[in-house]
Formats: sequence, C-alpha cells, structure tokens
Amino acid sequence: MAEGTEAGELRRFLVEGHPLRGHWVSLGAAWHELRSRRAYPPIVESLLGEAAAAVVLLAATLKFAGTLTMQFAGSGRVRLLVAQCTDDFRLRAIAHHDLADGEPAEFDELVGSGNLVVTVQSDTSATNYQGIVPLEGGTLGECLQRYFEGSEQLPTRLKLVADHARAGGMLLQRLPTGAAGVAEGEGEGALVQGAWEDLQRGLESLAPELLLAGPAASVVLRVGGEHDCRLFGATPVSFACRCSDERVAGLVRALGPDEARAALADEGVLAVTCEFCGRSYRYDAVDVEQLFASEALPRGAGERGPLN
Repeated sequence: MAEGTEAGELRRFLVEGHPLRGHWVSLGAAWHELRSRRAYPPIVESLLGEAAAAVVLLAATLKFAGTLTMQFAGSGRVRLLVAQCTDDFRLRAIAHHDLADGEPAEFDELVGSGNLVVTVQSDTSATNYQGIVPLEGGTLGECLQRYFEGSEQLPTRLKLVADHARAGGMLLQRLPTGAAGVAEGEGEGALVQGAWEDLQRGLESLAPELLLAGPAASVVLRVGGEHDCRLFGATPVSFACRCSDERVAGLVRALGPDEARAALADEGVLAVTCEFCGRSYRYDAVDVEQLFASEALPRGAGERGPLN
C-alpha cells in the first residue's frame, strides 16, 4: 500500500498534450470515521461509501472555496442519502433507509424513482448553483455521468467502489477544446477521441482492488496505458462535521419560541443531535429563554458540549 493512502487521499492527473483529466480518491481512515457514526446494512454501507468517494471527486472540480452537496431522495429503500465535501476535502455523509441487515436489494430498488441533486455553495458569494437530474442508471456512477452530461455538458466517466474497509473511485473528463491549454487543430480531434476511448476502456477494466488500494501511480498507469499521464501530489481527505453551537442555535431559533417551550415542557430539556456525527446539544429552560431573548448564543448551551 502506498504511503499516505491509509488516511485517505485525492490525486489529480492529466494526459499530456490532450484536454483530458482525471481524479482518483482512496478513503481509509476518513471512511472508517464516517461509518463509525452509525451502523448500516452492508448494501447501504456500500452505497454510502460510493457516494462519499463520488462527492470528493466532484468537489475536486470546484474552482473556488465552497461546499458541494450531493443528495438523492426517491421512492426506494434508501429514502434519503446526503454526502457533502468542502473544497479542502472535509467529508461527511448519511443515509436513511428501511432495509434489514443482510437484506438483498439491487441498485434500482435502493434508489427507486426520484432525483439526484448536486448543490454548490460558495464561501464568498451568496449565489448557489444547483443541478438536478433524474435517478436513471444501473449504478451511482452512471447516474452521476448523466448529471454531467445534462447539467455540465461535459463528457465524464466514473467508477466507484466501496467495502467495509475502504471506499474509492476515479473520475475521467474530456474538457472543451483549449480548456487545458491545448489547441485541437486539424487531425488532432481524432487523436483526442482515440485517447479518450483508451482511458474509458482502461477505467472499465480496472480491478476494484486496485482502484480501492492503489498506489495512485499504478492506478493511473493501468487506466492511461501508453498515454503520457502527469500525476500530481496527494491531497489529504478527512472526515469532519460542520455542526456547531452557532448552527444548532440557529436551528432552535427556527423552531420558534412556542415549539421550543413545548418541547421543554414534554422532556424537561431540548436536545438536538447531529445526524452526521452524533454530537448532542442540550438546552434547558434558561438556555431557551436566553436564546430567544438575544441573537447571541447562550453560554450554557456552548459549555455543555457533546453528550456521552
């Protein structure tokens, strides 16, 4: 196993002289940390791992500081799946389902009919981008390929794989002429098309074990074949939740004072648990009154911290 892949890493590469690029990701500790927050049946765990790898690959295409969220909600056995990754590759994901442990299901049974939604939020701009495509395809990778074809109009191929120990994937893209600083003159179009087809065949034939474990140089060599591929340095990927005292306080304020007080009357405490990481926040009657009396975060809520 290559040094550095155990923690999880992203590697970018391009094909010299052609407007073709790729990203490879292998998740180790980041995937372990993510799935440790909640138990899933193996088939749901595998789908969640593929989604985690996919959202990192999609986030690698961002050209600005921000967050990319991929989610689908359909009529299938997995009612909701959300995966989110920042531009600096902090990852989190969650799935809601109704499958029993060990119960088999095909991909179309898992997702059913519905939409795949990709949302990009900029850290510096109030403008968000959202692409929506139907959940059509035999795999999550195929659904995402349709997203790129419909929303980005960019030829894209993905291969995703996950098991209990690791999650990973590769994304290949053919960029518009000149996007990679390469002019496509007379006769060059056929060369680019030939190289693009070669890379697709290499990706299709790539063994899941190699895709998962690497090392990156071996994966790129297997996919790129005789083409001269430039592999860039590793970028670490980690699990990190974005919940905080401030964010949760905002959620409680959104309930309104009447609903928050009603919850206090029923339970004696208002508890909010983050579904992504499992951290719990507790508000007593004093905390709630302070919360609605001022826009400032009550000191009591921040001092309590996570529940054990």
